[in-house]
Amino acid sequence: MKVKLKRVNEAFHYEAFTSDKIKIDLDANSEIGGEGKGVRPMELVLMGVGGCASIDLGLILRKQKQVMIDYTLEITAERNNNMAKNFKSINLHFTLFGILDKLKVERAIDLTLTKYCSVILSLNDEIKITSTYEIK
Repeated sequence: MKVKLKRVNEAFHYEAFTSDKIKIDLDANSEIGGEGKGVRPMELVLMGVGGCASIDLGLILRKQKQVMIDYTLEITAERNNNMAKNFKSINLHFTLFGILDKLKVERAIDLTLTKYCSVILSLNDEIKITSTYEIK
């Protein structure tokens, strides 16, 4: 796996490219000179957590023969008040639509967060990861 970053301007706007040439714009917080031209790096981490968890959850539910018609995920995070302002906690709120067994959904979420999601498993163990869900 490999990504490349290219500086776009003299402020903090960068373009990040995957090996498949997919581009994401990154920028800093406006408080330090960012211009709102891209995703901030810590937002990108949360997007990675969400994408990874969503893919893994979908795969597990499919293997369980669950019928998920639609899906949303809202991620909230709290940051530490230290120099790095790293994450203190992350909560994932899953909203699943379909004909779904509650126990299978709970098991799938647990497996996603504790065994399969490589992004979550790559985070510091000091970050408190929690989840909530609802089935509609």
